[in-house]
Amino acid sequence: MPVELEMALRILLAAALGGVIGFQRERLDKPAGFRTHILIAAGAALFTVVSIMGFESDDTARVAAGIVAGIGFLGAGSIIRRGNHVEGLTTAATIWAVAGIGMAAGTGLYIISVIAAVIFMAVLLLPRLPANHTEDNQTEKIDDTG
Repeated sequence: MPVELEMALRILLAAALGGVIGFQRERLDKPAGFRTHILIAAGAALFTVVSIMGFESDDTARVAAGIVAGIGFLGAGSIIRRGNHVEGLTTAATIWAVAGIGMAAGTGLYIISVIAAVIFMAVLLLPRLPANHTEDNQTEKIDDTG
């Protein structure tokens, strides 16, 4: 298989896996949904593929570190504090996790990327805990005393 075709397939796998998780988030009407998760996963895969194939350096870890840092800022933007409540923690976590899936797919770790996506979907489908232990974009109490 030509190298560029394999790289394209890596990006497509990342997009598909990100889309599965994004679809679940979209169904729950979360701020980062289907398209956002596809773009994050495919973008992370693209950066990873380019860092592996496009540069004549053995320091591809630098690009990976940049992806993690950049995605951290994007995820932080989805977290909102309203009084004693925080919203968007799970959305931020899915943004970060989907970037990891994209990076795994981009490096050719196909089984790892699929297994990670399955695990992340399973976690997102777990039933919510009662009242004061909610996650997602539900509210969580913050202790401001400490």
